[in-house]
Amino acid sequence: MKGAFILTIAAFIVKILSAVYRVPYQNIVGDIGFYIYQQVYPIYGVGMILATSGFPVIISKLAAEDGTGKREYLAHRMQAALITLLIVGISLFCCFFFGASLIAQWMGDAQLTTLIKMTAFMFLLLPFLSISRGYFQSTGDMLPTATSQVVEQTVRVFIIMGAAIILTRQGYSLYDVGTGAIAGSFIGGTIGVGILLGYMLKRKMFSLLFMKGLSWKKFYTTAQIVLVHGAVFCLSGLVLILFQFVDSFSIYSILTSSGIEIEKAKALKGIFDRGQPLIQLGTVVASSFSLALVPIVTAAWIKGDEATIQIRTASALKITLVVAIGATMGLINIIKPTNIMLFANDQGSGVLSVLAIAILFSSLILICTGILQALGYVLVVVKYILLGLGIKIIGNYIGVSLLGTMGASLSTVIGLAVMATLFIRQLHKRVSLLATIKKILPNVCLAALAMTIVLQAWLFLFSFLGDGRIYSAILSLSSVILGACVYLLIILKSGCLTEEELAFFPFSSKLNRLNSNRK
Repeated sequence: MKGAFILTIAAFIVKILSAVYRVPYQNIVGDIGFYIYQQVYPIYGVGMILATSGFPVIISKLAAEDGTGKREYLAHRMQAALITLLIVGISLFCCFFFGASLIAQWMGDAQLTTLIKMTAFMFLLLPFLSISRGYFQSTGDMLPTATSQVVEQTVRVFIIMGAAIILTRQGYSLYDVGTGAIAGSFIGGTIGVGILLGYMLKRKMFSLLFMKGLSWKKFYTTAQIVLVHGAVFCLSGLVLILFQFVDSFSIYSILTSSGIEIEKAKALKGIFDRGQPLIQLGTVVASSFSLALVPIVTAAWIKGDEATIQIRTASALKITLVVAIGATMGLINIIKPTNIMLFANDQGSGVLSVLAIAILFSSLILICTGILQALGYVLVVVKYILLGLGIKIIGNYIGVSLLGTMGASLSTVIGLAVMATLFIRQLHKRVSLLATIKKILPNVCLAALAMTIVLQAWLFLFSFLGDGRIYSAILSLSSVILGACVYLLIILKSGCLTEEELAFFPFSSKLNRLNSNRK
């Protein structure tokens, strides 16, 4: 549990950094520069998900399942996994590096070729990040993984921002600036590998990789497990990245083929991409809570402790609903001043307000997929994710043609809504949840409605005081505080959450004084 806590804190820091830096980056490079970066970001995102949450989980499981007690057995598994991931990493590198020109053409923008080639280098780091993190996690030593993730992301953000400032001042093209930003991601990843190699040297792990005796049979068996199970475990973490992939391949090309001017289409895609950091920030709580919860549910499942599974799953869903509905409705209410505060103007506020609904459904998906995988429902997770992705693809090609970027927002929300509904239904078959949802949903909706009324009144009163970015910043931040207070007060007075569930929130002791469900 201590290890899980360390990883959860690290993941929280990484997600905050990953979401926050995009705002100043967009301010420096503008909507078109942001479009350029966001077009290739999903490729980087896939590599990082594979190296942080997919393959390391499987490798840690392989290393922990050393039932023979022999170091040789562990060594051969690690060797087989490393060879497998070297093949995967090099194959993906070749795919994106040598296929960069074709991929850029599919995206509708040939100038993205250099950026895609630079992104391809991330996959060469995949084997080393995955093996070292997986091995350390198998021993319960989470510090190397957590340290490497935080340092890697911090270095990456500093280089991205530095490159954006320096290159734009020196008059380089926005595509060159984007290439510099992607290079920052590679440098950050390389430093992360260096930190892990240092820990490996200190823990004398390298001897495992050079022990003789690995047979073809052992390699094939291990490779099969790493590839199949690793890909499946990655898929739930890749949902939002895959949706961004669909947007990269479809929105700009559909807009231009519909007759929209090239520069305007790039700007429209860049404005649409403003929603990505907002969604990321909105889902940080759910994803971090999922990371902390999965080990508890897994341990209870192994022990056959049905009571713990029921209690923890119901609590997780309740907390996720309360936080996600509050975050979603709060952002929708203040999307215009928030858009101006963060991105200097209110362009695309309607599109972003619809996209904000994704916070609710993606939060539910994150928590449900985490629990379902912990309970062994792996193939079901894959099936529903692929279904949701199919809806997103079809929705984009129909919606963007008819409604522009609003169509892309609607297809994202519909795809995620279908997935979330199916996941909750599947989880309910295993753990009774509908009674819990029916019990708290009216009170949560009442709290959201009250918050909406108060915020709209507040926005109306402020509308007489002026406009501008500073005004919007004051309005947005004051609205966050006011809306959160109103929403949380009604949640506490309605007794939606127990004293134990409130312990997951900051200042829980003070909140419990207002909680009508306090023991």
